[in-house]
Amino acid sequence: MVKSEVQDGVLSILLDRPDKKNALTDAMFDALTEALTVASASDAVRAVLIRSAGDFFTAGRDMADFAASNGSADTDFANSPPGRFITALIGFEKALVASVRGPGIGIGMTMLLHCDLVFIAPEARLAANFVGLALSPEAASSTLLPNRIGYQRAFAVFALGEAISAQDAVALGLAYRVTPSQSCDTEAHDAARRLAALPQASLRSTKALMRPAGVLQTILQHEADCFRQNLISADAAEAFAAFLEKRPPVFTSA
Repeated sequence: MVKSEVQDGVLSILLDRPDKKNALTDAMFDALTEALTVASASDAVRAVLIRSAGDFFTAGRDMADFAASNGSADTDFANSPPGRFITALIGFEKALVASVRGPGIGIGMTMLLHCDLVFIAPEARLAANFVGLALSPEAASSTLLPNRIGYQRAFAVFALGEAISAQDAVALGLAYRVTPSQSCDTEAHDAARRLAALPQASLRSTKALMRPAGVLQTILQHEADCFRQNLISADAAEAFAAFLEKRPPVFTSA
């Protein structure tokens, strides 16, 4: 479900669950965290590429898995499998590249905010309708997304479920380049290989100056507190039930 291999100093991580639109289970989040942790410590890895099998980048978190493992009042998002993955992303000091050949939904969009270069196919779109699930933003996206694309557009993404096209993603600074689907992985890997050949101390310091991890960790904690409060609400329970029952949710809270 998550596969990885090292070639030319690049760790290529493949999301390989195409029959489920690469929806991420807790086990997959743990595998992603482990891959980034190993990559951080390995001298053989100088850059990381995240890509996917099939027509989706990822549909986001697997909702059935989410409901089964995280629906209690004791849930601590910061220490959950996706929370640990996000922390690993934010703390990752080496170059991080993504190839997005299809839709990136939820964390499939917000994880891209932590990638240094994103290559995106024309048919891809990005969306993160947290409010529609009675939840709130994660991955420091509550700050990073409005800073990147403006408050109004970010609010429309989070609250109205507005999707962002590949072309708009580049224009708004969410992606580096629109690339044909058939060559997206190749171009992204070539870029990762070029980054792997650069002086790594200089690259790490440049990235650290552009992405102050300490600030993002503070945002993460505040998001985790909000996420937990929303997760235990009646509206969240209704949103999950409606999703699993394939019906529109009916929200009743004031």
